[in-house]
Amino acid sequence: MAPNNTIVNSWNEWDSLRRIIVGRADGGMVQAPEPAAQRDWPDYGYPLGKYGQYPLEMIDRANEQLDNFSRILENRGIIVDRPTPLDYSQPVSTPDWEQGSMVGCMPPRDLLLPVGKEIVEATMSFRSRWFEYLSYRPILEKYYAEDPNFRYEAAPKPRLTDRTYKHDFLKNWKNLPKEEQERCMVETDWILTEVEPCFDAADIVRCGKDLFVQKSMVTNKSGIRWLGQHFPNHPYL
Repeated sequence: MAPNNTIVNSWNEWDSLRRIIVGRADGGMVQAPEPAAQRDWPDYGYPLGKYGQYPLEMIDRANEQLDNFSRILENRGIIVDRPTPLDYSQPVSTPDWEQGSMVGCMPPRDLLLPVGKEIVEATMSFRSRWFEYLSYRPILEKYYAEDPNFRYEAAPKPRLTDRTYKHDFLKNWKNLPKEEQERCMVETDWILTEVEPCFDAADIVRCGKDLFVQKSMVTNKSGIRWLGQHFPNHPYL
């Protein structure tokens, strides 16, 4: 398949690979604290409340691995597309909130959900990842320009106000008895409320027309419902 003859058509995780998006580690951030993510890594120089770019050595090593992986794929005749990094250290905001930094564009699997001839941009439930889609827009615009049958969709962007999250969930989680933590895990009683649909593409496994979706810290029942309505001919869990 020539690079100028793009055909989007992906149904599962195991068919022969012809084209793929591989992320980049450029500018990757330990994101600023937010309701859904509060990093506390004192042994690595990032105690709770501190944020900033990952050490350059770590970013370079990650990019070396990602670049090498891309070369291996290309040597097998697979077309590799790469996202366009942004300045992820800059603060971002909407009319509802301000966030001290973004994250990066290393894991496209979190954001992009291919189902047949369609690719859906997931909602993303972290404020720091709200604008992550911008790194992948040049790729999707290229697919749209080259494949007349490609369906280019974006799930409703959530507002991610404080109503989207259970108040002080992460803070309270640390103080819960082990039994209560286990109950939350069994009952999937996580941080998201059901105020608006939220889901990560990485919470979805594709098996032909069957979509298996798990409820998690970044995917709620409302998001699963949206997926079921969006793909009415695809059974899902």
